[in-house]
Amino acid sequence: MDGDQLSIEIIGSPVPLDNSVRFAAHGLKEPTSWYYKWRVLGHANADVSKGRLTNADTDYKTTNVQRGSRFVDFEARDLRPGVYTVEVTASWRGRGEEGGPHTRTESFVVQTRALGKGDEVRVTREEDSPFEVSLRRSDIVDTVDLPLWSVIRASTNKVSFNNYARWMDRIFCRRGEEWLDELAVWVRHALPFPDIISYKALKVATEAFLVANCGVAMAVGDLSVPEEWRARIEPSLNRERFEHLSEDELDERLGLARGDTAGRLWRRYLVPADSAGDVDENDERTPGGSIETLPYLALIRQKLPEARIELRADAEQHVELCYEIMGRKLTSPCFLELIWSYWHEEGMLVQTMGAISRRFQNRGRGPGDPLAGFALDPLRPLNNLLWGYVQDEQHRLTLARRVYEYDHEYGISLYGRSVPRVRSADPRSRFLEAFHTLLHRASIFYKEDDDTTMAADPFPILNALRDVHLLLAEGAHNQYGDLPWTARQEMLLEQWLLARPELREFLPTRVMVAYPEPWMDRVDAMKRVQGWSETSVRYFHDLAVFGEQLLLSIRFGDWSNVFDRNQAGNWARYWRQEAQWYIHAYQAVTGVDLTADTMDVRTAEQPPDRFTQPAFLLHQRLLEQRRRTAHLSLAPGTRRGPRRGRRYQDEELEESPTPR
Repeated sequence: MDGDQLSIEIIGSPVPLDNSVRFAAHGLKEPTSWYYKWRVLGHANADVSKGRLTNADTDYKTTNVQRGSRFVDFEARDLRPGVYTVEVTASWRGRGEEGGPHTRTESFVVQTRALGKGDEVRVTREEDSPFEVSLRRSDIVDTVDLPLWSVIRASTNKVSFNNYARWMDRIFCRRGEEWLDELAVWVRHALPFPDIISYKALKVATEAFLVANCGVAMAVGDLSVPEEWRARIEPSLNRERFEHLSEDELDERLGLARGDTAGRLWRRYLVPADSAGDVDENDERTPGGSIETLPYLALIRQKLPEARIELRADAEQHVELCYEIMGRKLTSPCFLELIWSYWHEEGMLVQTMGAISRRFQNRGRGPGDPLAGFALDPLRPLNNLLWGYVQDEQHRLTLARRVYEYDHEYGISLYGRSVPRVRSADPRSRFLEAFHTLLHRASIFYKEDDDTTMAADPFPILNALRDVHLLLAEGAHNQYGDLPWTARQEMLLEQWLLARPELREFLPTRVMVAYPEPWMDRVDAMKRVQGWSETSVRYFHDLAVFGEQLLLSIRFGDWSNVFDRNQAGNWARYWRQEAQWYIHAYQAVTGVDLTADTMDVRTAEQPPDRFTQPAFLLHQRLLEQRRRTAHLSLAPGTRRGPRRGRRYQDEELEESPTPR
């Protein structure tokens, strides 16, 4: 016993103590006759070994670590880096007292640090048990603009057609509703007199639907629709409610951490915008206060300091157009994008309704009119509404006005014989390139972000977001706000008319095909009858819905002043489903993959197809479809007519993809 010299040895290669390190007690002649007590001392000799020492002696697996184990594993994963002392005390057959002749004590000083490149980590496992190794994505930092995207998503979902259809059913198809009493005067005198009062009632109800569901202040909440319609407009956006958010929104979309809530982040995101005060009875301006609004809108407010955004008490009775409109746009901005109308028009929504209205007026396209043989008897219940739709044509947006605004806001246009030649004064020619570049970089980011062995860099997305935001801001002039609102109102009403069961009987629809909205099969049926594009309108609908949400999140985000790349990364993660669905739908419609890179050096210097006008790509696909159909329609052995030039053949096959 006198020759026993206790020592501590580290088994294996030295490893950092934020993982596991094994210690062994050596130097005793009869090691199994000794009992061992291990401790780890930290700052000021504080014992930090509780819960961090594990028995590793294969001969004494059931022995308590504090009593007899010669081998211990020390876990220092949650300890702060620093200097620690590992101490072991051995006692002979349990009879020794600390410091006595039958005890030995030894200590070993170690220093913890974080894992570095090239460090060896020892892994232990039970016999015949498999290793379970997993990697996880690096922590995602919460940013204050997360609730804005939740509000945009909720607002756009509220103005969807399915909600609009339920709104119209409550008003016109069910008795006892509050709205029916307010609009009954329009319906009561509608039938059977040949007037358009019933159609006017539809227009009033449609506009009321947009007013009640479009604003930010009504985007996320639990009030009923009539209550929100009659509720006073809040003077500041910090009154926004975030109750009853779905689990998908909280976990998958927002992914809030560290106790953050959507309401708290929303209040941190809003910024004060000074009001210009009020005007008293003597036409003298009083000092103003401040309201809470979006950072982007606050910057616009700074450029218009002379505009007053607070109203007098009698503003509801005496509308002040000079000031009230400015105030409403700051305190309750409407989330609508004209790209929603553009993609539905490319999907032949307007053209389908135009073809039905022409047939209703007994106007044909000539001997080859496919609707000439269609009987109008199934449409008899809709006669009064169709009459009002035709009579109100002079009050609807013309094709030329929509085309010019498409070019002004997005630099995109329609293609066809009825489309006027565009000579716009201020087009956005770079928008398509910037937006598709953003989606292309987002697809790269998604692949890197899914790879848990690397940290994806969102900085390229931040630059692309800034470019698209500036282009959208440059196009937010002229008819911006008013024309998208009117176009949305008109197209929602057209969708409602097409969704009527009478149209299902009039057109050869396919009942067994499940569409997300009931008007879609009518449009696809008309496209088959007229020989228009074979691509289903549901893909154009996806482009409209997801494109609108993406552009709204870019337009109303303060991307021109954002320098934190984490915000761009959170934007890409939040809108991942919408971005990937948009990319898929765009390929289904135009045949262009927005995620593809230019691999052929012969075409590397040419602009990629993703920068080409979608209307041109749709026109080329339509021509190819008609050439293929014309070729297959010739029976074997049929003699072709005299050869004509390719240009003449194309003109013969070509028909406006947007007929009116």
